[in-house]
Amino acid sequence: MRVKDCMCCGEVVQATPETNLCEIAKLMDTNHVGCIPVCQDEKIVGFVTDRDLVTRAVASYKDCNATKVSDIMNTNIIKTTPDTEIGDAIEVMEKNQIRRLPVIENNKIVGMLTISDLASYLDEDEVGHTVECICDGDNYHCS
Repeated sequence: MRVKDCMCCGEVVQATPETNLCEIAKLMDTNHVGCIPVCQDEKIVGFVTDRDLVTRAVASYKDCNATKVSDIMNTNIIKTTPDTEIGDAIEVMEKNQIRRLPVIENNKIVGMLTISDLASYLDEDEVGHTVECICDGDNYHCS
């Protein structure tokens, strides 16, 4: 099975680097997502999660109306492609302890692979192992 067979499809909600943090939070709320890719000229340049909003903005007393997402976004984008084998994508998620993986094709985001997606396609034991490896800070036993 490949990533394209189980990833979340449809239009991916995006922001630009200039989007303020209040707008990011509204996008997350309206679209029921916990992460927003940040794109410029259709190319992903960053990634922000609900946790980033709390730890890098709220906990630092940033003015969310005045702070741009580019000020707190993660620019180390770990990604995959639609044709990647799902086992390889899971390994990347486990190794990097990430719950969401942007799916990129021709330098454009075409979807997201999430733990929820995996739960729909993997058996119970595989999902449990994957979640344990992603969430366990000491993932030496994961592979």
